[in-house]
Amino acid sequence: MKPIVQISLDLTNIDEALETAAMAIRAGVDWLEAGTPLILAEGLHGVRKLREAFPGVPIVADLKTMDGGYLEAEMMAKAGATHVVVMARAHEETIKCVVAAGRDFGVKVMGDNLGCEDMVEAARWLERLGCDYIVHHIGYDERRGIAARGDRMPSPLDQLKEVVQAVKIPVQAVGGLSLEQAIQCPQYGAPLVVLGAPLTIDSDSFKTAGGDLESSLRMICDKIHSYKTN
Repeated sequence: MKPIVQISLDLTNIDEALETAAMAIRAGVDWLEAGTPLILAEGLHGVRKLREAFPGVPIVADLKTMDGGYLEAEMMAKAGATHVVVMARAHEETIKCVVAAGRDFGVKVMGDNLGCEDMVEAARWLERLGCDYIVHHIGYDERRGIAARGDRMPSPLDQLKEVVQAVKIPVQAVGGLSLEQAIQCPQYGAPLVVLGAPLTIDSDSFKTAGGDLESSLRMICDKIHSYKTN
């Protein structure tokens, strides 16, 4: 698939999220993500507001579903989400329920391997259970906690090639990537590029990053979209 740029709206205020989303779309971003902080703060209301403002844009609801999978996916689909996220650490039956809801309500399912001991095998398992995409994810707390004790901070790039080679469905890498690393993701075979903290969101305050963000985003989108796929 052609490279796609997704912005993670990890914000806690719907007005700021809408403003950031509008700027991102102007800059060339393809998909909007209702990040977990936004869903916690605004819930279905926030997803509905994004859908009203951007009727033709794919919206990822980063639910991080662990249980009640069918209902959560159904509710977000009816609110306007086109993609939902279920965790590999959830029970197999929960993942099956999310996949079933995805079929029933026309939404795609993204399986997230955050926290798995074997992240490559987790990606294979998610694909076998019917997920449409893999989110190869090193968590916020995991990265910061490991770095705080003086050890090397893990990166999703560490095993990205192995995850990509293990599955036939598209993969995205998430978790503390620098600007340069995010732009390189398609070269690893991961065409879904997520921009969020710390690239476009202040990772400590969860507010929109300062500076000329729109120009930076436009440059990032241009570079990613120019990547030639096989």
